[in-house]
Amino acid sequence: MALASKSELVRLQNTLKTDEAIAKKFRVTRQAIHQLRAKYGIASRRALNPARDKKVAAMYKSGKTGIEIAKKFGLSVSQTYRILSTKKK
Repeated sequence: MALASKSELVRLQNTLKTDEAIAKKFRVTRQAIHQLRAKYGIASRRALNPARDKKVAAMYKSGKTGIEIAKKFGLSVSQTYRILSTKKK
């Protein structure tokens, strides 16, 4: 029994963002959603993180504050600074 069709899973991924949030909606484990994504060949949203991280670093270098960057990307301020600290290495 499939929890959701491929198109529904893609839609949910775009709205709810994480496997964990989707799992809560269906009252299943995060791993069940992960396996369903793998079955349908749907990439994780985490694959988009490197491109986002480059944009975060570029904005910071151009003078934007961590708070401004966090608001733009929907991140927490601490997550923004973690991204920036890994980009310096």
